[in-house]
Amino acid sequence: MDQSQRFPSASPEPAEYDAIVVGGSYAGLSAAMQLARARRRILILDGGRPRNRFAPTSHGFFGQDGLSPGKMIETARRQVMAYPTVRFQQAEATLATREKDGFLLAFGGDHAARGKRLVLATGVKDDLPTIPGLQELWGTGVAHCPYCHGYEVADRKLAVLGVNGPAVHQALLLRDWSGDVTLLTNGGEDLTKDDQDRLRDRGVKIEKASVSRLIAKGQELEAVEFADGRRLPFGGMFLPSRWSLTSPLAEQLGCEIEQGAFGPMIKTDAFKKSTVEGIYAAGDAARAMHSATLASADGVIAGAAAHQSLVFAGGQRS
Repeated sequence: MDQSQRFPSASPEPAEYDAIVVGGSYAGLSAAMQLARARRRILILDGGRPRNRFAPTSHGFFGQDGLSPGKMIETARRQVMAYPTVRFQQAEATLATREKDGFLLAFGGDHAARGKRLVLATGVKDDLPTIPGLQELWGTGVAHCPYCHGYEVADRKLAVLGVNGPAVHQALLLRDWSGDVTLLTNGGEDLTKDDQDRLRDRGVKIEKASVSRLIAKGQELEAVEFADGRRLPFGGMFLPSRWSLTSPLAEQLGCEIEQGAFGPMIKTDAFKKSTVEGIYAAGDAARAMHSATLASADGVIAGAAAHQSLVFAGGQRS
């Protein structure tokens, strides 16, 4: 890569920080809070497209149950920004390279910054099947997590879309929320006999026809229409979707990427340290099980670990 053509010119000289946090949602802001309270100079970069922006409410977060995700982030950002060593920039980080004493990042088209440590809290995006009506209902009538959204549709007729192991797993779980659950295999490969037996024993119905579209009533799912012309009414759908990483930075910097059941993840240890020295990763981009609570916890660990690495590496505050 010709860095002179890709990075902004060095005039003015890029600002230097103890740490740069890429991602300003649950994980990123939680990491930033630890570093800010340790009086380290930090930059938060956020592209402004959190994964849960489609959901009107967030559930299961201690002390914040039922609040708007946007409101939660707004409050957290305001609290982090109250610390004088924090700078926030609404911008996408597009390019990163390793230097002798840290990392150089390009962001916002013509800006650059240097950081001694890097926390990647860049999240993932859901790769949804191209079924008419699904995208419009994502986060409202169609959800990905029964622990986040199952209570609100309890006792309704529920559907799970998919034919893979996670879809079977989710259909089995959802019987605790509803007595009427149907697994929609969408014309996919046949289920194994073992899976069919488990679903039958749990009282889950199986519908094999291909789905042609979802029918909405406001922001809620009303029915599923199949390729054979039939319509079945449902009051909610769950989709254990595959995901992809939203940012190229981890790969640009040589971090090892693991392939999980749903998609790629940045490999980290128990302290959220990646396979590249000085880089930490937190939140959905670095774990298999996703929730706002877990992302925030990851951020706390990553922020504290990044700070301690600065201290014990002899790094003075910038």
